[in-house]
Amino acid sequence: MSKNSGRKHAIIIGGGITGLAACYRLQREATARDIPLDITLLEAGGRVGGVIQTEHRDGFLIEHGPDAFISTKPAAKALCEEIGIADQFIGTNPKVRRSFVIRDGTLHPVPEGFYLMAPGSFKPFLKTPLFSWRGKLRMALDLFIPRRERDTDEAVAHFVRRRLGTEAFTRMAQPMIGGIYTSDAENLSLQATFPRFLEMEKAHGSIIKALRAQKKQAAQTSRDTSGPRYSLFLSFKSGMQTLTDTLTQAVSSSIRLNAKVEHIQQTSDGNRWHVSLANGETLNAELLCIALPAPHTAALIGDLSSPLTSKLNAIPYASSATVNLAFRREDITHPLDGMGFVVPATENLSLIGCSFSSIKFESRAPADHVLLRAFVGEPTSKKTEMELIELCQADLTPLLGLKDAPQFAIVSKHSQAMAQYQVGHQDVVSSIEQFTSELRGLALAGNGYHGVGIPDCIQSGEEAALTLLDAL
Repeated sequence: MSKNSGRKHAIIIGGGITGLAACYRLQREATARDIPLDITLLEAGGRVGGVIQTEHRDGFLIEHGPDAFISTKPAAKALCEEIGIADQFIGTNPKVRRSFVIRDGTLHPVPEGFYLMAPGSFKPFLKTPLFSWRGKLRMALDLFIPRRERDTDEAVAHFVRRRLGTEAFTRMAQPMIGGIYTSDAENLSLQATFPRFLEMEKAHGSIIKALRAQKKQAAQTSRDTSGPRYSLFLSFKSGMQTLTDTLTQAVSSSIRLNAKVEHIQQTSDGNRWHVSLANGETLNAELLCIALPAPHTAALIGDLSSPLTSKLNAIPYASSATVNLAFRREDITHPLDGMGFVVPATENLSLIGCSFSSIKFESRAPADHVLLRAFVGEPTSKKTEMELIELCQADLTPLLGLKDAPQFAIVSKHSQAMAQYQVGHQDVVSSIEQFTSELRGLALAGNGYHGVGIPDCIQSGEEAALTLLDAL
């Protein structure tokens, strides 16, 4: 398309990391393709960045949302390199690359080589007190249980129990997976969340055999690919908001804050979109990207496509809360010789996990101080901020040996922010993509479709941008 063809307009609804990535990719790719394109990003609130938010207080670096991203999914790292902030990466503390699981009110290290639900090394596994001997023997049966031949989706909980037994699920897999997805593994889709374990079963007939094969391959290439691979988690020296701030600067001329969208409509010929704002203004565009949670997208689309709306509403979301607590080091008796811990549901605590933030990453607390990040899920997250602080302190006191109250605590609530990938999720998403393709000039993006992490959201936004440009 030449510059003489007339300018086009693209609207992005939602200013989280997905919308920012979509806006940046639209801007860069339109320029590269010589497409004259005006872009408007509409954010209902007073700031962009979504759940990514960093606060600096009294020498502490506090993350209200995610504190890192995983580098094995390339979209986030590649974008950081492109926008010039890769030199600000920091990795996790190499001296304490281990984590803990609570059992009977005590922190126990995750056995070396253990990967979410199964052991990759026998000696540490046999020594751990996290499992009974009966539980360990049941897990070892994974070596002999035949692979599942059916190709239908399966709940993560069912898969773990089928291959490794109940203890493997309740004492390790459930808290680990709950810490990642803030989700009930009884309904969590294995295909949509952990397809790697499906591949392990198909290729090796056993999860343990697959992990041991990976360990052997890693030894030959001097790489560590079994167990929690802490070296793959990246953050920034000045916090995660480095990413969204840099993207915001790159697309600042396109951003409109406090611009709540109330309704969208497509023209009868299908060539343009009318976007109605709460202030009574209506914007027109040929291209529209909605980068919102699936239920919010469904509410905007309304009567455009009843089947699409129905499928979007079929993706549930969960709420959570993060409680940052600042302590003097002398007020915590535990050595804090790890990254943090997760809590099995059977422990009946308010917490689902806790990260030792100032141990995990450097420069997160002043000298002789510690920053902890405690996590709660539903329904606890709906309590008041003071109640959440008191509950977290009550749980942490016996676990970490707290001797005094925190110097301060900051609660960050994330209401209906985490998509829940239930069994059959991929079929739901396939239908959503089919129905969306029938609406010209529309693309949907966000954590409701192909992944909930930062790299997933970035990839979703970028792919939406490219889809829209390809349609032109």
